[in-house]
Amino acid sequence: MTAEVFRTPDERFENLPGWPYEPRYVDVDGLRIHYVDEGAGDPVVCFHGEPTWSYLYRKMIPPLVSAGHRVICFDYAGFGRSDKPTDRGWYTYDRHSAIAAAVLGPLELRAATVVVQDWGGPIGLRWAVDNDDRVSRLVILNTGLFTGRVSRGFLAWRGISPPGIRICRWDPCCRVRRPPSLPMTWWPRTRHRSRPWSPRPAPRSFLCWSPPSRVRPARPRWPPCRNRWDGGRNRR
Repeated sequence: MTAEVFRTPDERFENLPGWPYEPRYVDVDGLRIHYVDEGAGDPVVCFHGEPTWSYLYRKMIPPLVSAGHRVICFDYAGFGRSDKPTDRGWYTYDRHSAIAAAVLGPLELRAATVVVQDWGGPIGLRWAVDNDDRVSRLVILNTGLFTGRVSRGFLAWRGISPPGIRICRWDPCCRVRRPPSLPMTWWPRTRHRSRPWSPRPAPRSFLCWSPPSRVRPARPRWPPCRNRWDGGRNRR
């Protein structure tokens, strides 16, 4: 791993409401990746979205564990307690997918229920297809099934959002700069430290977001999921 990496100090995660879980870590290509593994029984694997981390599922973990399930949630590289490469070009769909496989592979999961939300959809569904012998159920929340064809609305959002986010060397959440091309009418009036692009204060759940701009689909860099779901018929 040659990219410069930021690691959010552990004290940032102390005394989080509803989060008593002991952090677990696995090394993937020199990155420390965080996950929680609670309970016993048929596994439920939760893939979070952007800009949150495993904390997203804090209210789901207790009832699932009480119902006799084993719950696994992990933070993607660049999110939560996982290490954060500061090179924006490092972030790709394939890298996130490879890390998911490296984290979940050794856990010996069987008859798993896969829960996906937001960007957890393309990452988690790819893992589910690659490991269909380990997966029994899918719980698909607000997400998308990417085929390589992107809507105009998505492209418009993608064109607006990435330029304003910059990574600071010592804290990836600490700087937001408005690009000259972005009108002030589009820019948040309140820059809350934990969610600086939001016009209103955010809870502490959004602690350490790193821009995954390279993960967003852009032709021709989006073949893996497309080829998987349509047999490569739309390949260019």
